[in-house]
Order: sequence, then structure tokens, then C-alpha cells
Amino acid sequence: MSEADSKIKEVYSVWGPAEAEVIKSFLESHGIQCILKGLVVQSVHPFSADGLGEIKIFVLEKDYALASTLIAEKVSSPSPSDQED
Repeated sequence: MSEADSKIKEVYSVWGPAEAEVIKSFLESHGIQCILKGLVVQSVHPFSADGLGEIKIFVLEKDYALASTLIAEKVSSPSPSDQED
């Protein structure tokens, strides 16, 4: 693996471990490995204040464009409960 392939880049951030795990699973289901940073604070203090609860999601730089597109599409698409018949 070249140095360029091993660099990571922040692709998204969330305010809780549940949402971070959902996004991580979503990206991994598309073959994109990710790293979550920021879980230590929430494991000690399960609340968010002044950015302390923020969890950043990182992907390899080579996967950044695809990961960013996938997240943008998922975040902007309405959930089934938001749709009316």
C-alpha cells in the first residue's frame, strides 16, 4: 500500500455513537473502511457539550469521494416515515 493509499480524511461528523455506527456500517457495506474518532469521551461521559460528544468519521483518502457522495445521498434522501401516501 502506498503512502497516498494510507492517508485518512474526515468525511463526516455526528453527535452520537449510534449514528456513527450506522454510517460506519453503511460505508462498510459499500466496501469502504472507516475509523471513528471521539468515542472515548462518550464512553466516559454519555452526553454532548461544547463539541465533546462529536464523533468524526474518517475514510482512506482514495475512498473519500465515493464515501462523501454516498453519505450526501443518504442524508438528503427522505426516510420512509417522512413520505406520505
